[in-house]
Amino acid sequence: MTGAQAVVRSLEALGVPSVFGLPGGAVLPLYDALMDAEHLRHILVRHEQGGGHAAEGFASASGEVGVCIATSGPGATNLVTAIADAYMDSVPLLAITGQVFSHLMGTDAFQEADIVGITMPITKHSFLVKTAEEVPAALAAAYHLASTGRPGPVLVDITKDAQQGEFDFVWDPQVDLAGYRPITKANSKQIQAAADLIAAAERPVFYVGGGVGRAGASEELLQLVELVGAPVVTTLMARGVFPDSHPQHMGMPGMHGTVPAVLALQEADLLITLGARFDDRVTGKADLFAPDAKVIHADIDPAEIGKIRAADVPIVGDAADVIADLIAAVSTEKVSRDCADTSAWWKRLRALQEKFPLGYTETSDGLLAPQRVIQRIGELTGPEGVYVAGVGQHQMWAAQFIKYERPNAWLNSGGAGTMGYSVPAAMGAKVAEPERTVWAIDGDGCFQMTNQELATCVVNNIPIKVAVINNSSLGMVRQWQTLIYDGRYSNTELNTGHGSSRVPDFVKLGEAYGCLAIRVEREDQLDDAIKLALETNDRPVVIDFVVSADAMVWPMVQQGTSNSDIQYALEHAPEWEEE
Repeated sequence: MTGAQAVVRSLEALGVPSVFGLPGGAVLPLYDALMDAEHLRHILVRHEQGGGHAAEGFASASGEVGVCIATSGPGATNLVTAIADAYMDSVPLLAITGQVFSHLMGTDAFQEADIVGITMPITKHSFLVKTAEEVPAALAAAYHLASTGRPGPVLVDITKDAQQGEFDFVWDPQVDLAGYRPITKANSKQIQAAADLIAAAERPVFYVGGGVGRAGASEELLQLVELVGAPVVTTLMARGVFPDSHPQHMGMPGMHGTVPAVLALQEADLLITLGARFDDRVTGKADLFAPDAKVIHADIDPAEIGKIRAADVPIVGDAADVIADLIAAVSTEKVSRDCADTSAWWKRLRALQEKFPLGYTETSDGLLAPQRVIQRIGELTGPEGVYVAGVGQHQMWAAQFIKYERPNAWLNSGGAGTMGYSVPAAMGAKVAEPERTVWAIDGDGCFQMTNQELATCVVNNIPIKVAVINNSSLGMVRQWQTLIYDGRYSNTELNTGHGSSRVPDFVKLGEAYGCLAIRVEREDQLDDAIKLALETNDRPVVIDFVVSADAMVWPMVQQGTSNSDIQYALEHAPEWEEE
């Protein structure tokens, strides 16, 4: 068979059900072979970045590897944003790109780009395939790399002559990559040292990151948390990994975290850090973060341990295995010794919960409160839905005001903060989980970056729901301009919402794409519109929620300051100054 046919056969052998892509000259042999695929669904996207995010959404909702395809040159470079996004958030992604003929490489041939070189810093590995014979082994290795150890994106760049060349296909899924030996089982001495610290801690906190979700370790985490009896905070990437309804859950930490979650970390004497990386949005000024805490840090990636905060007990291993070992060790500790009393700690945290509940201020301009809109979407849809956010204020409100009870229910671009992620990622999530209701909760700015994928959804019968939180501006940037730049709104007005020229009109745009499109401007329209969206499953739904531009995300820790300076609401904010 040809190298192109071998790509299809290899993906089918790997069990890949769906791929997202867009053809071009350097990848035409592969697209010709796709015509004969028996077990592989190809979904034609309208932009390669959309294809990359769709593959991310597929991966994040299902836990499997997402696959996207693009041609050489600009097709491949349009994938770079999605690849970088997947790298930051540890998403298992396989990106396949076409490349010019091998004898033309390095000559600045038409649509040539060194995509292997370009993506080297943002992939686990990048393969260049120049002969047909290399195809099966390269794809098997790429899939293995993407899905094992710390998950992440892997690129396979295949020249056109490799796609056209013929060879005798042999499938050998056994992969042995020199130097690649991810550690999954933790060192027993480190586990025991961690158990000793846990038993002695008076103010312990579980600091849980997205790695626990990627490891599929939610059930194990619940057992450990209940055994230890300590409070839990779940980062933006870990929302849903531990149920919001659980009494030990303090909420989300970080720049826009709950006051109890932020101060629990800040005042702790022990951080039990599982699959988290001490991101700057969580720590604030790192030197002032959790100053009295000892640190247990467990991560599959040894490069993360000690990178930002020194660990008293470093543990390298898969979260599921590490947590299982900790359960055994802590159980033994509880039997063999008296553990520290945490009652005063819980009294402090319960007082914080009572004094600083998560809430919002009603709008004063007669427009909808965006927090209310998002809260009702979550309440009417329920915990079995999938919620995919763009980036900005609406992302934070979706993380705050929807209750997450299960893993893989919350998808967002955490590390990279990629505007345009929501619609294509929701599309990919719906392909992965067709029986679930999938909401893209997007901003009017983000929505305009990738809304062309609504065409993909309509043509391919992928009925996602899109909630455009339309405040007619780049909301998070506007919030910072309000607080830090004296209300000087430089280039943040988008003219899409109330009192503006409405360019574009999102209802007309949605209808042009073949969606059910609705505009909601009043509180009494809110529930009916959401219910209609939930009842409509023969096409995508776009709801233009016209909300107040003055709504802000609170609580907030100003960038570069201590988390102890968290502000609960605007009236409690100090004079904001740029560093």
